[in-house]
Amino acid sequence: MLEISHVSKTFNKGTVNEKKALDDLNLKLKEEDFVTVIGGNGAGKSTMLNMVAGVYPIDAGTIRIDSTDVSLMPEYKRARLLGRVFQDPMMGTAADMEIQENLAMAYRRGKNRGLSWGITKKEKETYHEALKRLGLGLEDRMSSKVGLLSGGQRQALTLLMATLQRPKLLLLDEHTAALDPRTAKKVLELTREIVEEQKLTALMVTHNMKDAIQIGNRLIMMHEGRIIYDVSGEEKQKLQVSDLLEKFEEASGEEFSNDRMLLS
Repeated sequence: MLEISHVSKTFNKGTVNEKKALDDLNLKLKEEDFVTVIGGNGAGKSTMLNMVAGVYPIDAGTIRIDSTDVSLMPEYKRARLLGRVFQDPMMGTAADMEIQENLAMAYRRGKNRGLSWGITKKEKETYHEALKRLGLGLEDRMSSKVGLLSGGQRQALTLLMATLQRPKLLLLDEHTAALDPRTAKKVLELTREIVEEQKLTALMVTHNMKDAIQIGNRLIMMHEGRIIYDVSGEEKQKLQVSDLLEKFEEASGEEFSNDRMLLS
């Protein structure tokens, strides 16, 4: 479902601020893989997701999504293949539009647009049922402006929008990092439920090592733009946080130094 082959990316090339973000990166995801991604600061985690989404052009290599070469495809064309939830709850929704209008935009993604007016009754029923499963009472506030929602509500709505049209690949970029622990847990549970029910292929960057171990069927660790550890199945489920720290030091030759990850 996703194949990243020999992808490299350097920012500010030829300047004093030159930074190699991805270094000959290789990664393959099978259909229905749920892969968690961890790593220190500047490891290339978010850059990898941005490369897949087409936010920045790659310097070398190829990226394929469901056998389609998207290496040179612009971001807006890749949107029909991808669902994405960002770290900032404000980024995935339009604050000045109603909840149902945001859902309508997501529902129409990748479809031909007609001249019909507004949202149909059938669509409203679909959105009502979809919102109901979130358990946040948003199904009774469909005409409310999204800007009035809390960060957790907006992030749950963004998750729903990202998966309303079953994407080929779901990208989750530390999507619970800006939420309080209780809300983060709720959004994470919703994420797991939706991915499992819809049998989605997902790539989730997280700063929480416990979540990385407990969620999904595979875990990868990145360092300096490369994957230095890749574990799956029963071996992954048996991991402890101490094991990950040890693996990082063993593979990278240095001590893990991401304070946020260590504190969580």
